[in-house]
Amino acid sequence: MEKITFREKLGYGFGDMASSMFWKIFGMYLLFFYTKVFGISPAAAGTMFLLTRIWDAVNDPIMGLLSDRTQTRWGKYRPYLLWGGIPFALIGVLTFFTPDWGENAKLAYAYVTYTLMMMIYTVVNVPYASLLGVMSPHPKDRNTLSSYRMFFAYVGSFITFMILQPLVDAFSSSGSTGDQISMEPGAWTAAVAVIGVLCALLFFLCFRWTKERVKAAEESRNKASVGTDLKRLFTNRPWWILLASGISALLFNSIRDGVALFYFTDYVTSTFRTAAFGWTVGTIYLLVGQASNMIGVALAAPVANRIGKKKTYLGAMVLAALLSCFFFMLKPDQIMLIMIFQVVISACAGIIFPLLWSMYADIVDYQELKTGRRATGLILSSSSMSQKFGWAVGGAITGWLLAAFGYNADLAVQSQSAIQGVRLMMSFLPAIGCVLAIIAIALYPLGENKVLDITAQLNKRRAANG
Repeated sequence: MEKITFREKLGYGFGDMASSMFWKIFGMYLLFFYTKVFGISPAAAGTMFLLTRIWDAVNDPIMGLLSDRTQTRWGKYRPYLLWGGIPFALIGVLTFFTPDWGENAKLAYAYVTYTLMMMIYTVVNVPYASLLGVMSPHPKDRNTLSSYRMFFAYVGSFITFMILQPLVDAFSSSGSTGDQISMEPGAWTAAVAVIGVLCALLFFLCFRWTKERVKAAEESRNKASVGTDLKRLFTNRPWWILLASGISALLFNSIRDGVALFYFTDYVTSTFRTAAFGWTVGTIYLLVGQASNMIGVALAAPVANRIGKKKTYLGAMVLAALLSCFFFMLKPDQIMLIMIFQVVISACAGIIFPLLWSMYADIVDYQELKTGRRATGLILSSSSMSQKFGWAVGGAITGWLLAAFGYNADLAVQSQSAIQGVRLMMSFLPAIGCVLAIIAIALYPLGENKVLDITAQLNKRRAANG
């Protein structure tokens, strides 16, 4: 089989770089934007996140089924990167536009634009995820491609965190506001538009530089009904286990990410800006996290290739859970310790996500061996589905908990109850997600030897069918 070139690995990484630039804006800034800039309550935003993201997660398998049945001269999955890049950017900008309407009308606008944004994200990202299953049949290649994917995803996030705040301040009519990011609505829209143009370009390069190589055995190419594909998926035990683990891991990430800016705005009051770029300490915290994520991604493939994906995943989750609990004890003036904990916790998170994507690709092979049907798009769509379910529940819980702890966006100084709640949401509460992920992955049955055996059997079958 043709060797995967460095340019192709780079191109594949560019796809998630583009997705992640908007995804991290949604995860880290959107609740902050909706409550502080757009003008809706944390509870209303939390409910909106839950409803729209659950609807969006349900769309993922539908998109997987559709892409599995797509036939073009460019392949099954790559065309969606070409078709969806520009709508992705445009709808993202509309999501961060603030109309001069009343609260109820603005809430309806938020529901519509955010729902559309998540749907176009699905149209692009599910086929993109499915590319992993058809670029190479080799498990180690998939580990490498997953690592490139996640590394560049975090590069995209890093760039977003590095430029979003300065862009917002630059587009603000009043310029830099000192120790906080500008709250001027038009400045946010313009800043996101700049990032949207870059995202569209990266999707196009991903389309141009990647190839679809893996062709299923003849019996796997036979048409199967949607009901048959879904029935086979729902009886796939490793899929259920990995789905549960992925949702739990995202629950951990989404709660910590969603409340981070509140933590620094309202608890760590000694905010400052660097002389060179004008970053707040909250922005620096996010940048440190993304750089550490990239370190974790770089470690994922070599460590997993040596000791196995399952053991690597378990170790990273255990360490993240422990450190997250200790995070509660940090004081607002312990900036250096806060950053050190962020480095290690984020590195652990960086390790697990490439492994999840690679394990989903292994499940595609497992199901093909059992059933003779290769449903790459459907199964790989479940990885983004678990991601969205995790963010749906985590985002909703974040908004609801802020409201339950008495957080009031109109107050310059929050109550002790609200601040205590924000601290819990950075420590003990997300650690529960880690524990659930550990329990699930401990039951995962596809170890390294099992995966290699499946690959060997499939190669024989494909060779026999020409």
